[in-house]
Amino acid sequence: MMKRIFVFIFGLFSFAMAANATCKPVQFAKANYTVCGFDTRTDTLALYDLDATGKPYGGFVVLRDALLAQGKELLFAMNAGMFGTDLKPIGYYVEGGKLLHAMNHADGPGNFHLKPNGIFYVAGQKAGVMETEAFAHSGIKPDLATQSGPMLVVGGALHPSILPSGQSIKIRNGVCVNDGNKVLFAISDDFVTFYQFATMFRDGLHCKDALFLDGSVSSLYAPELKRSDFLSNLGPMVGVTSPTK
Repeated sequence: MMKRIFVFIFGLFSFAMAANATCKPVQFAKANYTVCGFDTRTDTLALYDLDATGKPYGGFVVLRDALLAQGKELLFAMNAGMFGTDLKPIGYYVEGGKLLHAMNHADGPGNFHLKPNGIFYVAGQKAGVMETEAFAHSGIKPDLATQSGPMLVVGGALHPSILPSGQSIKIRNGVCVNDGNKVLFAISDDFVTFYQFATMFRDGLHCKDALFLDGSVSSLYAPELKRSDFLSNLGPMVGVTSPTK
């Protein structure tokens, strides 16, 4: 059966979805992606890392079952920021309004430390992606926030270290916010470079600021697509829920 592909045409296509039609396959510049969109005014987003006993959920199925026991249905989930071997976040992390890990300003190796890195946050009905240092001075008190890196798009420009000549290809996922409420999560279904991925956010999704969440471990839970990835044990996850019927 031929896979249905929704093609972005620059300037003519607007990616907007209701809560019950969250994820769609997308093709941009000959690479395939899945993009899931939510509106903070109508959809309930939350971050999840540790259960009530302090043990990491580690994956979508465990999280789904735990939420079901609380009367919540998991409609969507994705890995949400970089983490250590203990599956705990290595950067700024706010869950349920509680600060669980301080902001990480350190320099170091790897994608997280490829400055500028950034923070995805939701505060009330307002959401955004912001460079870490700018967020630190913003005074925003988020209900949820996760730090990752690098930024893919900053103020409409690609991260200065993300170049067309880059050769690393991976499955990658990231996030951006349009108009302060419309949150777009994307995961590549093909192996792509940083440049391909960042360009898709800038030119395909028209995001002025976008954040890389991870590569290699990038995973998606989208029951409407009959998809529940398990590539690796996961640390923080972002999810969207609704009350069970």
